[in-house]
Amino acid sequence: MNTNENEIVTLTEDLSASDLYSEDLAPVPPEKRSWSKWHLSALWVGMAVCIPTYLLASYMIGSGMNWLEALIIIGLANLIITIPMVLNGHAGVKYGIPFPVIGRASFGTQGIHLPALVRAIVACGWFGIQTWIGGLAIYAIFNALTGAEGAAGLSVGKFISFAIFWFINIYFIWKGMESIKFLEQYSAPILILIGFLMIGWGANQAGGFGIVLEQSKQLEVPAVELVSENGQQRLHFNLIKSWDGEVKAEEFRLEVDGQSTGWQAIPAQALQVNFAEEADIQLDFRRQTENGPVVSSKVSPTLRTTESQSFSDKIWSYILWLTIMLGFWATMSLSIADITRYAATQRDQVAGQFIGLPGTMMLYSFVAIFVTCAAVVNFDDVLIGNDAPWDPVSLLAKFDNPLVVIIAQIFMIIATLSTNIAANVIAPANAFSNLFPKKISFRMGGIITGIIGILICPWFLMDEISNILIFVSGLLGPVLGIMLADYYWLRKKEMKVAELYKENGAYSYGNGVNSAAMISLVAGVGIALIGYFVPMLEPLYKLSWFTGFAVSFFLYYILMKKNP
Repeated sequence: MNTNENEIVTLTEDLSASDLYSEDLAPVPPEKRSWSKWHLSALWVGMAVCIPTYLLASYMIGSGMNWLEALIIIGLANLIITIPMVLNGHAGVKYGIPFPVIGRASFGTQGIHLPALVRAIVACGWFGIQTWIGGLAIYAIFNALTGAEGAAGLSVGKFISFAIFWFINIYFIWKGMESIKFLEQYSAPILILIGFLMIGWGANQAGGFGIVLEQSKQLEVPAVELVSENGQQRLHFNLIKSWDGEVKAEEFRLEVDGQSTGWQAIPAQALQVNFAEEADIQLDFRRQTENGPVVSSKVSPTLRTTESQSFSDKIWSYILWLTIMLGFWATMSLSIADITRYAATQRDQVAGQFIGLPGTMMLYSFVAIFVTCAAVVNFDDVLIGNDAPWDPVSLLAKFDNPLVVIIAQIFMIIATLSTNIAANVIAPANAFSNLFPKKISFRMGGIITGIIGILICPWFLMDEISNILIFVSGLLGPVLGIMLADYYWLRKKEMKVAELYKENGAYSYGNGVNSAAMISLVAGVGIALIGYFVPMLEPLYKLSWFTGFAVSFFLYYILMKKNP
């Protein structure tokens, strides 16, 4: 076997009679490798432009970071995660096989079902959430066209819109990978153009690029801080200021244990107070406009410490946020071979991923920062940082022009569709197909994904589901560690591709399960989880992607070396 990095290994043996073989899971032959580096770059643009990407920087800035720190961490995290993407994508190009088939080599022909199905269920959950979001965009377009008032809660119109968007997704699933390539190829330039147009809007509103970014300082501090010093308590207000430096809020209302003081003028200096330690304190703010009073959301004061954050604390916070950002694409790093199997060469998959992923994530995080900074001072109803329109849906709601709303919601539909199809359909479709290759095709696996996306009822449980999915996806680092240790350290990138499709072949491990992989998986997940239950070991949980990956990687290597 020659060692050319662009070598493509083809399957010469007829394995069509095997229960582990199907046309959808079979190696993609060289003549059907139609994805270039630009197609893969476009795929990443399509996946990375979504509401979660738009929100990433807001969480970091809200925790006290400045916009540049947030952007550097997002960029660094995505450069780091692109490395395992490229490493795991290598087998996809070389052998033309998807993630569940590659995983048979390390986990066994039956053992791979556990990690593959966990990956699939995470994707099904996100599919439901993204489909509901896309449906809401269609609903908003309908209301803009008809002039109807959108319902605050659930409505027939929202469910009809959800169904329409669901069927749009199913269409691309049914048409197969070539239609998905077409979708990503033509949506990518539109999404990039929209990003630059949004930056242009923000700069135009502010009268300058630097002026907008200067406003980010207003979002780095809590709206209200409680300072306790020398037996005295003071409330410090950090309210949003307009372009001319004037505080936009005119009055505040203080509520202590349910008792309100009524509206009062904003004080020029810190407000002297005397609260009991266990008191429930809330404040809101008001401004009079031509269209009547605007009232902020209610906030509780944040306790300000007099001690400045140490250098080590600062570094630790950077590491924690870096870990969180790595978890953002942890699931895709597992199943990237589902896509790279269609790439013509290794150079294409490496260049395509490095061009598409880190740059797009940084661009759209910057778009979010820039546009939100322009919005907080430009809209009269944003009185405190808590009400900053980080969510693009909240931002769009502030425009009265129906044409602006329609164009923006079409952008939302394109962004959501391109993310949903590539990130949340391909992997579960292959995982379900791998369960019963002779009975479940890629199309049928995609339909199952869509049905589960409905069954989770995303309209009821969006927040709860999101938290669960983030928790689960953060524990998939051990799976990646095992697969990379197996492919690079043990097999030196050489696999017997025909054996992957044999029920009693080299990768069946007797009973279809590789015990070394399962032991390593349990150990990696256990180490990552233990900090959730044992406070003293919380750093292990905070760094779950790193700890789980490292433990499973090295333990698997040791166990396989002892018992080849």
